[in-house]
Amino acid sequence: MIMGRMLAMAALMLAACTSSEAASGDAPERSQASAPVRTATAAPPAPAPRPKWRYDGELTQGGFLVGSVPDGTVSATLGDEALDIGADGSFFAAFDRDSVATIALTATLGSGEIVRENLSVSPRDWQIERVNVAKRSGGSSEAWWRKRKPEWEAIVAARAQETGASGWKRDFIWPVKGRISGLFGRQRIYRGEPGSYHSGIDIAPGAGTPFVAPADGVVVLARTGFSLEGGLIIIDHGMGLNSAFLHASRIVVEEGEAVEQGQHIGNVGASGRATGPHLHWSLKWKDARLDPLLLTGPMD
Repeated sequence: MIMGRMLAMAALMLAACTSSEAASGDAPERSQASAPVRTATAAPPAPAPRPKWRYDGELTQGGFLVGSVPDGTVSATLGDEALDIGADGSFFAAFDRDSVATIALTATLGSGEIVRENLSVSPRDWQIERVNVAKRSGGSSEAWWRKRKPEWEAIVAARAQETGASGWKRDFIWPVKGRISGLFGRQRIYRGEPGSYHSGIDIAPGAGTPFVAPADGVVVLARTGFSLEGGLIIIDHGMGLNSAFLHASRIVVEEGEAVEQGQHIGNVGASGRATGPHLHWSLKWKDARLDPLLLTGPMD
């Protein structure tokens, strides 16, 4: 009996100890799985902006463009004509009186990439006169051409000069104001055969009226006695753009002289082949003929 009680008491004590250990909170630590680490995904870099042309002007026959070539350009063309490019990427270009309806503006970058933009050149409604007479023969005598040839060569050489002038950047002004007696682009059709179109604009303010430089530039030709032009002045405005002033009765500038916009350069006359006193003003960019009216705007 005693032995049985002792064994029962020992069992009770052992159970109490076990229960106390469980209640003490000293339970074995449980392993916890660590939370996954989330890393932010970086956004892909934005693509570099595509190089593009920047320009403004008159996209029409006889019109022009002024602007900047795409960044990184090493050479550029308008159609088949190479553009002169300034150190800052600026350029001037123009459309001939008979320009096609679509012409490409193309830049070649240093990377070899080509940046091309097709321009739509709007047509003009030219002043056309149809006459029922035969067109005169364009032939000239050898004696006349012997006199004319050195004049023509002097004009071509003058227009080929590159003086670094920057007048092309400015808004042009009228060299003189008066009655407009001949519009740019005017043309006669002789029994279906077209004659030459009028390459400039004629202004008739009266004989002897002073006229001025429409923009800054350098005088590349200033001579009298030309067969057709009479007293002739040509001013280079830079970037291949030049002005010619025909039929002057007086020339007050010299070849090689830098002139400023508004400076007196000559007086209106009827020298050369002219039917009356007027100033014929023409503008040319490389081989393209421009309408002066588009650079100046209407006369006040």
